[in-house]
Amino acid sequence: MGSKGIDYTVLTIVIIGAINWGLIGFFGFDLVAFLFGNMTWLSRIVYGLVGICGLYMISIYGRVTDLGHAHSN
Repeated sequence: MGSKGIDYTVLTIVIIGAINWGLIGFFGFDLVAFLFGNMTWLSRIVYGLVGICGLYMISIYGRVTDLGHAHSN
């Protein structure tokens, strides 16, 4: 899996995390806890994975900026 595949996988996980936060904020419903249990080892892995993916997405800023400069030349 190349860098592009990792980026899409990570983006998908971050979107799932964002949807979960939206459900919590609007409806008080935690989908991860509903599916895997409240703070079970599996739900903690999911939360941790979403957090790590969110941190990885910070690297997108530099790459998006580089792409913008490449097209303007």
